[in-house]
Order: sequence, then C-alpha cells, then structure tokens
Amino acid sequence: MHLRDFFDLKLLDAIMKDWSKATGLATIAVDNEGNYISSEIGFTDFCMKYTRGSKEGCRRCVKCDNECTGTYYCHAGLMDFSINIMVEGQYLGKIIGGQVLPSKPDEEKFRALANELGIRPDDYIHALNKVPVKTEESIRASAKLLGDIVNMLVNFEYIKKKNASVLTVVNDEIGSAVSYINEINEKSKNLDKIENNQKILALNASIEAARAGEAGRGFSIVANKVGELAATSGSINSSIKESLKKLTAVIEKMDKAQENRF
Repeated sequence: MHLRDFFDLKLLDAIMKDWSKATGLATIAVDNEGNYISSEIGFTDFCMKYTRGSKEGCRRCVKCDNECTGTYYCHAGLMDFSINIMVEGQYLGKIIGGQVLPSKPDEEKFRALANELGIRPDDYIHALNKVPVKTEESIRASAKLLGDIVNMLVNFEYIKKKNASVLTVVNDEIGSAVSYINEINEKSKNLDKIENNQKILALNASIEAARAGEAGRGFSIVANKVGELAATSGSINSSIKESLKKLTAVIEKMDKAQENRF
C-alpha cells in the first residue's frame, strides 16, 4: 500500500507549506520507498548548501536521517524531527524537517565545526545567522502538531476509501440478492401451478375411486396421498413466499440506507 493510492499529495504539500510559514521550520515528506512526495519547504543554506554539501557533513546528516526519530538534535547542533506516517500499523512514509536553532548559537563552536567539515567558517557563520531560532518547547510542539494533523488526515482518507470499496461490494451484492429473489419468486409461481395440478389430480382420483366402489379402494388411498402431498407443497410454498417477503424488506431497507448514508 502506498500513500499516493488514496491520499491527495497536493493537499499534503499545501498543509506542510502553511505549517512551515506559521512555524518557521523546514519540512519534507517521503514515502515508504524513500521517494520525496512533497516540495522541499523552508530548507536553509546552512543545512542544504553547506552542511550536506560537504562530504563529511553529508555522511553525518545521512546517519542522523537513518537513526534518529521523533524530535532530536542533529550532529550540527540544530533541532530536527522525523515523524512516521502510519495507517493500521503499516508504515507509509514519514515527515522530516526542523533545521532550527533551539537557542542563540555559539559562533566559535560552529567555526570549529566548519573546519571539521571542510567549509569556509565565514560562509558557514553567515548562513548560520539566517537559521531561525525557536525554543525547544515550541519546536517539539510544532513537530507534534504537524505529525498529528497529517496522520489524522491520512487515516481519515484511508478509511473513507476503504468504506467506499466496502459500499461498492455491498451494492453489488444487494443487486445479486435481488436477482436471486426474483428467480426464486418465478420458481415459486411454478410451484403454485404444480400444487394446483396436484389438487385437481387428487380430486379426480377421489371421484374415480368413488365410482369404482370396492374395486377403487387402493386408488382412493393414492388419491388421499396425492391430496396430502398437495397440501404439504402448498404449506412449504407459502413459507417460502413469507421468507422471500421478509428478505425483500431487509434488502429494501439496506438499499435505502445506502442511498441516505450521506
């Protein structure tokens, strides 16, 4: 199962853009195969151009991406987050981002880091000064809010699609049930004809047995049995009709409920 199968990725992108504007945090979404499924929103040169742009910095960033979850401090001292998108216990992707400072940076510390990563310290500090500064509490709360909203919407759309599939099957089965009921009704009409013929046959047999007197006694027994069979057939046929009537009422109620479900 893939997120794109039932969720509007344009809606996801729009929500994340609005959230980024409101919080100042960067974000992007990936699917369960590691493919990007949203725009790169709010990313800084400090992270993308310089830190990830260096060989050692990229190695450290990838390590953080693969090993860290929730809201965490990255190797460069910024706060990032990684929140899984889950549906019925199945992992469908994640939202990652952050790239904000939890407090005013210590420039000497970042100059030392620039030297470790092979980046010109002045360029690194210039980019660092453009990174938003937020409190750790607001960063964690903002990340949780985005995760909760996305997971809620994704699960809502999944349930809606799942229910739509179930309703389609129910509608199809209702149609099949109606066809079966009509077929049984036709066969029940044939039983009516057989029942009537049996009654006529029993009546004629009784008349002939009476005319034959003592010689027709055996024939009279057969006539009685045929009459009993006709009565039994009639009772069974009536029971079938009553059951069909009840079943038809149930199908009609289900069909009406389907039409009025929204």
